[in-house]
Amino acid sequence: MNPVIGLDISKGESQVQAFLDKGKPYRKSFKVSHTLEGLSLLVGFLEEVKRETGKKPPVVLEATGHYHSSVVQYLEDRGYLMIIINPLISYKAKSSSLRKVKTDAVDAYLLCELFYKEDLEPYKKRGIQLLNLRNLTRQHENITGVLIQTKLQFQAILEQVFPEYRGVFGDLYSVVSLLTLSEFPSSEDILEASVETISDKIAQLCKSRSYRWANEKAIQLKAAANRNPFEKTLYQSHILTQAMTATLKGFPSSRFLS
Repeated sequence: MNPVIGLDISKGESQVQAFLDKGKPYRKSFKVSHTLEGLSLLVGFLEEVKRETGKKPPVVLEATGHYHSSVVQYLEDRGYLMIIINPLISYKAKSSSLRKVKTDAVDAYLLCELFYKEDLEPYKKRGIQLLNLRNLTRQHENITGVLIQTKLQFQAILEQVFPEYRGVFGDLYSVVSLLTLSEFPSSEDILEASVETISDKIAQLCKSRSYRWANEKAIQLKAAANRNPFEKTLYQSHILTQAMTATLKGFPSSRFLS
């Protein structure tokens, strides 16, 4: 006999269908939850099929992003052969099937039938180090995308409030630059403050540089404020958005993108 188990995976649960051999479905389809209790019941059923056929059944399922991860890990740890197929393959099989009603039970049934029709290859488990590297790479790409988008939004707001601020500090996104901007978010704030006040604040924010440097930046800020085409800020919402972005603790880490 050539048994197989079809699993139609969804979020938090799977529909289970077993075949003892081609054209020989075994028992009614049922659902199991993706919990230790549910997966333990699934293994118990697989062992039942093994006793009936004398052969450990492979398990066929579609790739479903991360929904199938716990099931695959649990069954692999117990020595079951996993066959994870591309959803496009199963979709074509379902489209050509006479069973036009699409339910979880029918889909699990069709996965079993597909096992006997197609030459499906077993799932090849990648090394843990490779999977860790892939996961970290994807996460880095996601975070990088968020940082880039945040920088673009920040620049768009700054250009509507204080465009001349850009260029005062060598790195617009340095800690001292962003914190200075959070203290003096508009040219109006710069013009209302004295050079000494601005110098003291910059020196306080950047203790690694000299007071002379802080004073030079204060003078440059005064000059930038005088050149600013926006004599007053029309939208206070821009100031609020700019201040929130500038004071985000993680935002200065965007230096890693340069």
